[in-house]
Amino acid sequence: MPLHGHRQQAGACRSTCLVVALTALLSGCASPESGGPWIHWVCDSQTELLWRHVNGKPDRVELRLDGATHIYYLTEQEAGSGVIYSDGELVFHTKGQQGLLYWAETDELIGSGCQQPGK
Repeated sequence: MPLHGHRQQAGACRSTCLVVALTALLSGCASPESGGPWIHWVCDSQTELLWRHVNGKPDRVELRLDGATHIYYLTEQEAGSGVIYSDGELVFHTKGQQGLLYWAETDELIGSGCQQPGK
């Protein structure tokens, strides 16, 4: 086999390896953390949110707004009452079986009275 045939095989191998490595990397990025089933809540503003604890840890939450694919990864913050989770951008404050959601920087309310539908 001529030398350039080995180069073509090596190039094909590198391409295949690169595709496999990128696929593995991207699939890891798609869901770097996992939790149980999503909890569906609806707020008074009709904003819908899906949330769950990350890997069963009560101090970390994954949250999605209105069915979007973007996931916010929130960690528990000090709270006077209830539990507050934030990532510095979004704040999710729960107390019992209800919560409220607002933007951290502006305190703009996204929704209050958030709870499971029918409760």
